[in-house]
Amino acid sequence: MHTSVLYRIGHASASHPFRALIGFAVALGLLLGLASTLGGQTQENWDVTGTPSQTGIEMLREHVPGAGNAFARIVVRSDDGALSPGETSALRERLTRMPHVTTVDKPRLSADGDTAVLTVGYDVPVTDADLMGDASALERAIEPSRADGLQVEMNGSLPETAAAPIKGHAEIIGVTIALLIMVFAFGSVVAAGLPIASALGGLIAGSAGVTLLAAVTDVSPTAPMVASMVGLGVGIDYALLVVSRHIEFVRRGHPPVEAAARSVATAGRSAVFAATTVLVSLMGLRLAGLPTYSSFGFATAIAVVAMLAATLLVVPALCRLTGDRILPRTVRHAESRHADIVRSGEQPARAPLTARWAAAVGARPVAAMLVAGVVMLALAAPAAAMRTWPQDSGAQSTELTTRQAHDLIAAEFGTGANADVVIVAPTDRVDATALASALDEVRGIPGVVDVASPTRSPDAALDMVTITIAHDPAAAATGDVLDAIRADLPPGAILTGYTAYLDDISAMLEKRMWVVIGFVVAASVLLLLVVFRSVVIPLKAAFMNLLSVAAAYGVITMVFQWGWGLSLLGVDHPVAVSSWVPILVFAILFGLSMDYEVFLLSRIREEWLATGDARTSVINGLAKTGRVITTAAAIMVAVFLSFASETDIVLKMMGLGMAVAVFLDATVVRMVLVPATMALLGGHNWWLPTWLDRILPHVGVEATAFDDDDCDERALRDARKLAPQRPEEDAHTLAPR
Repeated sequence: MHTSVLYRIGHASASHPFRALIGFAVALGLLLGLASTLGGQTQENWDVTGTPSQTGIEMLREHVPGAGNAFARIVVRSDDGALSPGETSALRERLTRMPHVTTVDKPRLSADGDTAVLTVGYDVPVTDADLMGDASALERAIEPSRADGLQVEMNGSLPETAAAPIKGHAEIIGVTIALLIMVFAFGSVVAAGLPIASALGGLIAGSAGVTLLAAVTDVSPTAPMVASMVGLGVGIDYALLVVSRHIEFVRRGHPPVEAAARSVATAGRSAVFAATTVLVSLMGLRLAGLPTYSSFGFATAIAVVAMLAATLLVVPALCRLTGDRILPRTVRHAESRHADIVRSGEQPARAPLTARWAAAVGARPVAAMLVAGVVMLALAAPAAAMRTWPQDSGAQSTELTTRQAHDLIAAEFGTGANADVVIVAPTDRVDATALASALDEVRGIPGVVDVASPTRSPDAALDMVTITIAHDPAAAATGDVLDAIRADLPPGAILTGYTAYLDDISAMLEKRMWVVIGFVVAASVLLLLVVFRSVVIPLKAAFMNLLSVAAAYGVITMVFQWGWGLSLLGVDHPVAVSSWVPILVFAILFGLSMDYEVFLLSRIREEWLATGDARTSVINGLAKTGRVITTAAAIMVAVFLSFASETDIVLKMMGLGMAVAVFLDATVVRMVLVPATMALLGGHNWWLPTWLDRILPHVGVEATAFDDDDCDERALRDARKLAPQRPEEDAHTLAPR
């Protein structure tokens, strides 16, 4: 009997399924109880120590009440002509009475007097906005104005004025589509329901874990949704892999308990390693330099671990409970019919389609590589023109108050009125004459509309100058204007404000991205080197994964920046790619791509070790994994596309980009590039220097060999009477051919 840890876990769970399920449910209940009592609220943290604009913000917080902290911009418009002083003063008074409000600027009126903007300053930074208590105070303050027939919209840095609401329907859509795909693939509602049940349990556990994480650190409001998106995708995939392997062992004639234990010991082992690669990639997000990225990494890691735990504990228990019902009746009849055919001497069915495909690709590897390479490079090419900007309310849906406030300000005060740009000059370091001379230079910069007169802080420590530019914050020309202003400032003066801060973040992320890429690629190559004991395989896998990510970048650029088919996603005009997206997409996709690499190469390596035939091992490995990888990829694409239906523009970009990348990875890469390159290289695929082989630890994936002697012979004979094995059958057949 095998004694591996995973085998024992699977065997114990399958031997006592009700205990396993009840234990998991109890643990889930305890986790939910802890989350409800100790959990925290999500909150952005964009403080980036070391950037010039962050230094300027800290100066404003120190010397000017309300400046540099959380703020809200209230836009009031009358359709009946000019606003009356009473209408704006009453609103201003209500805003002033809100908790933690330190300043409410005098209304700034448009030229025709029908629109006013009031800026509210708070006494806490945006990272501590949850200290303000009741988030509906702002809504209550503006409601009387709306009741009077005025249009009142708002944006700013508060969660309720900055973030798009999460509808939460994406999970339902994704799970429903995934269930339909698996019913079609398995041909059995029972078998299809197992991965869904496991993933739902993992989703609940992961959500509770993220809530607990928010109690000890700042977690971005978008992070739980990204964690759910990735968690659902990998959770269903891991469970699908184990269930399909369980079906394979059942069809070989093993009893349900033994089949479940073996599936966890083999496919579960691949899932563990695949999850490890995802976790390693996610940890690379910490190198991005922004606290909000760390929250994305930790939250998604919690979701992945929860899904893996559910796969290893829940799936074998459910497989035991379903017994032979996991195989559809049509399959069992087809199996019996095949046994009669074999006994009668008739010719068996043809080889699986995936095996014939792998053989065809292997016969013309150079042509296959060229065609696939051209497709991938053509899709990736637009990424060279990608332009990024952290976030912009003008890119959000027109149904949101943040977008409507943005549009009203742009229409009444000019597009640059949405750009918040301030020069901060400490009076002990910047001479007033030098500042005045610099401001004269700034006035002559193309794109600068107005330079206000300097104002001094209450403690006389700072001089502040508000700059009005001609462009929207996310416009391509904005960065050039800001750079030109910085170049004209005297030593000691700092350009800050919300727009300058976002510009600094964008520049920093462009530089940090290469650090993240380097770490993730190096760590993933090292893991694959240890597992597959080959120098060529990891380097080739990393290159192909980079191709998939680059193609995703290209599609995101074409759709969102160039506007190709943008209306299908509910976005009304082309927008810059969010600066948050490239690093997030890279870290997540690189880990997910390694999932399929592990699933495929582990079976190819099994064949290689058993036969020593490089070409046959590729054909057989692809035949045994092609259908399950295709099914898993289809599920993940459906899950990711469902999240593209959310309102938030960042989720739309990530959902579309990751869906495209997974589709290409499971089709062009795994079905064409991998077999073509492995056919070309032959035995060189597994080349490893002797000295390196001696120092590397031995870690296998699905490397545990099982013989029929490993299980009870009488049970095996009885099971084989019920489910005879088709000798040439694809080991991962999920439905009758």
